[in-house]
Amino acid sequence: MQREALYQLLKNKYGFDEFRPGQYQVISDLLAGQDVLAVLPTGTGKSLIYQLVGSLVPGLVIVVSPLISLMQDQVARLNYQGEKQVAALTSQLDYGSRQSILTHLTQLKFLFISPEMLKQPPVLTALKATTISLLVIDEAHCISTWGPDFRPDYLSLGALKQALGEPLTLMLTATATDKVRQDILTQLQVPAAQQVIYSVNRPNIYLAVEQVASEADKRTRLQQLVLAVQRPSIVYFSSKRQTDLIAEWLRTTTNLRVAAYHAGLSAEDRFKIQQQFMAGDLDVICATSAFGMGINKADIRQVIHYHLPNNLADYVQEIGRAGRDGEPALAVLLYAPGDEQLVRNLNDLTMASPIEIRRDQQRFQQEQAPGTDLSAVLQYYWTHGYSVEQVTAQFEKRQRAKETELAQLLTYIQTKTCRRAVLMTYFNEAAPAHTPHCCQLAGEPLPLDKLGLTASAKTPQAATTPWQQILAQLFLQNS
Repeated sequence: MQREALYQLLKNKYGFDEFRPGQYQVISDLLAGQDVLAVLPTGTGKSLIYQLVGSLVPGLVIVVSPLISLMQDQVARLNYQGEKQVAALTSQLDYGSRQSILTHLTQLKFLFISPEMLKQPPVLTALKATTISLLVIDEAHCISTWGPDFRPDYLSLGALKQALGEPLTLMLTATATDKVRQDILTQLQVPAAQQVIYSVNRPNIYLAVEQVASEADKRTRLQQLVLAVQRPSIVYFSSKRQTDLIAEWLRTTTNLRVAAYHAGLSAEDRFKIQQQFMAGDLDVICATSAFGMGINKADIRQVIHYHLPNNLADYVQEIGRAGRDGEPALAVLLYAPGDEQLVRNLNDLTMASPIEIRRDQQRFQQEQAPGTDLSAVLQYYWTHGYSVEQVTAQFEKRQRAKETELAQLLTYIQTKTCRRAVLMTYFNEAAPAHTPHCCQLAGEPLPLDKLGLTASAKTPQAATTPWQQILAQLFLQNS
């Protein structure tokens, strides 16, 4: 298709005069029949790529997506744009609804689905009988970071792609190191795929680390930040319980509109909270990493990490939700001594000892159903013919990788020099020259005034009712 025709389609169908970085190149490669791995910055309109290609090529576009909430958001967005031939095939649908989708695949243009749902025989059979124009692996870094020990069905995507007749494949992510990119290409069996790689650097996001002495100091600093900086803000946690507690505490001790979001809430509650945030009806959302993938809110001014992320790649993904309008934004990581132990504890939850692995193989040989999350993960390996030794080696390798990732994260936290340079080095990119608008050097205060991020005088201030403050602090300290 001629360049002029693509630009005309972009204008007429989507209302844009120009493609964002990487979009045109990826679209051109796909229309030329090339598989593509695209690493494009957050907020650059990755979904427009497969939407535009899908509108030009006959057949079904299958989008493999990691989260139901993300699929629902993408379906709603397409519906809003006037696209009615779209559905999400999820575990939340009843049997009749799933069957209805499978029997009407020829009437769909876009189908959103998880790896776990895609591998189910009835689903695979129905899709094999359908013309597939494009297979999209959204958030493709999950193949490397979730596949080995959390969502092993991501490791089956290469075989599933083959079973579907090797359709044209687009792999999308906002962040990927050299190793992660190689994992994606290897697992999907597309070594010759075109790679369109753009920098992960978001120069309008000011990077900061606030080191505090204790948990109480961390809460105090969090309160100061959400009051001092323009809204809206996202605050990330590793614990669902802490997400709820801190959200309630902020509601009690400030006049801000605060909600908690995590996988423990009902699908209906998560959808309502997400819509409130998107509509500007919330000032602060306290969330686990379940919130954020696919969130396209341009005016988020601040992302705070109350707990450490798993690694620098996750951190860049999560802070990338700030400042998508190109205006100044702030990313603050709050760190108290010993915080890294929580990351290690969470990593241990997905680790299996040699004894556990051997015992679970015996469970599998006795044809007993998996009884735990870990057993469900191991089930994948047994059904694919892995030996105990191979599985043990796999888990030990992943555990070593996680320790390396944690060490790299601590390097970012503890550096005395430019933090952006540490991030760029992690992604094997050249670091830009440090400027006052780049990042907070060790010992420096946050330059909120110079960044233009100070909350206005009309911003609600902290509540002063003493009993509310005292009760909330005591509740948290005893949690």
